[in-house]
Amino acid sequence: MVKLSPELIEQCASYTNPVRDREVDFRGYKIPVIENLGATLDQFDTMDFSDNEIRKLDGFPNLYRLKNIIMNNNKVIRIGEHLEESVPNIESIILTNNNMQELGDLDVLSTLPKLEVLRQVRCMFICLFSLLGNPVTTKPHYRQYVINKVPQIRILDFRKVGLKERKAAKALFKGKKGAQLASNIGKRSKTFVPGAGLDSKKPYTKQDKEREEAIRKAISAAKTLGEVERLQAMLAVNQVPGLTTNGSTNGQVEEMDEL
Repeated sequence: MVKLSPELIEQCASYTNPVRDREVDFRGYKIPVIENLGATLDQFDTMDFSDNEIRKLDGFPNLYRLKNIIMNNNKVIRIGEHLEESVPNIESIILTNNNMQELGDLDVLSTLPKLEVLRQVRCMFICLFSLLGNPVTTKPHYRQYVINKVPQIRILDFRKVGLKERKAAKALFKGKKGAQLASNIGKRSKTFVPGAGLDSKKPYTKQDKEREEAIRKAISAAKTLGEVERLQAMLAVNQVPGLTTNGSTNGQVEEMDEL
């Protein structure tokens, strides 16, 4: 494993991504803990921590510019409390293929204020949260619970949260019976144990993998703001370039100018 030291931060690649945000790439260093991010001098909109060994999403200093956290393929089992104090402008968190176990551990996301409104189409993952490949997604009423607890979420697991689904979630947890149901299923992990739950990770389904890969390819293919806006409009109605109507891949990603 490699410590996320100021020296490593300085040598990591950084660039302006297709949606014109400044991004720093911490992928694949086997980093176990988020630390020393003050060395970034709050210069980045997006931080990509994919393919590391991180077990807890916390350790952020005051980073007021940071909007997007990408944590694919780590070992995250808990999200730190009071993220809104250190990273108040977060608009998206991608936790695909981690180890989140309990629905109650997601409650802390409700305090992030900038998830509230679709403010700018230039941010591809705005108001998006992904837990695909986490054991918590197998819990009863998973989507309804997240939608009810974090009502500002607009896209959950790369699928739009529609008005009908939002109303159903609200109705499910309405009144005394609904509050009791939320209490019963909204348990939190009692303690954080490094490595806990690693053997119970739920793998992607084939369809989940194909869907996310198609989205990633489409994002990479987007070179202009107009292309990003068209792609965001497609995702908003659950259309993904490169997928057939039944959700399977057609083997190629459509060119953005044909969207």
